[in-house]
Amino acid sequence: MKLRSIVLGSILSAGLIAGGFMLAQPAQNVGHARHPNLAAAQRLCAQAYQRITDAQQANEWDMDGHAAKAKQLLDEANNQLKMAAEAANKAH
Repeated sequence: MKLRSIVLGSILSAGLIAGGFMLAQPAQNVGHARHPNLAAAQRLCAQAYQRITDAQQANEWDMDGHAAKAKQLLDEANNQLKMAAEAANKAH
C-alpha cells in the first residue's frame, strides 16, 4: 500500500509541475494585423518555450537550470516584443 501511495504521489506531482509550466508559457499579445513581424517573433518564442519544456520532460528536468534560464529569457524577450509593439503604436 505504501509503494502505491508513493507512485501515485509522484505521478500527481509530475503532472502538477508540468501543468504549471504549461500555464507559465509566454502569452502572445502583439496584434498580427498591425505588427506581423513582432507577432511572428512572439509565436516563435512560444514555440521555443514549448520545445524547452518538452526537452526538460524528456530529460527528467535534469539540465542544471540552463533550460529554466532559457525559458526565463524567452519570457523576457516576449515582454520586450510587446513593449516594442506598444512603442511603435505610440510613434504612429
